[in-house]
Amino acid sequence: MNAEESEVNIGGALMALPGLHIDPLGQVAAITVGGTVRDGWGSADTCHALYVAAPHLDSGGMSIVPTGREDLYPPGFPTVDIDSPGMLGRT
Repeated sequence: MNAEESEVNIGGALMALPGLHIDPLGQVAAITVGGTVRDGWGSADTCHALYVAAPHLDSGGMSIVPTGREDLYPPGFPTVDIDSPGMLGRT
C-alpha cells in the first residue's frame, strides 16, 4: 500500500515477488488497524503487521512476537524477549 502511494505500479511489481504474502484486511481488521494508527502505534503498514502478529478472532492464532523491545508493542500483544533462554538456541 505504501509503496504504491510513493510510485505508480510498484505495488504490482512487489506482488510478483516469489514468497511474498499479504494478509488481507477484513472489516474487523480494518477497524482495529485504523484504531492502532490513530492511537499512534505507527503507520498503516506497521499497524497491519502488528495486527497480523497479534492473537485475534480472525485467525484464532496465538502468534508471539520475539523482540528486544517489548515496550514498543501495544497492550495485549504477546511478546518475548529475544534474549530469553530458549530463544534462538540461547541457554
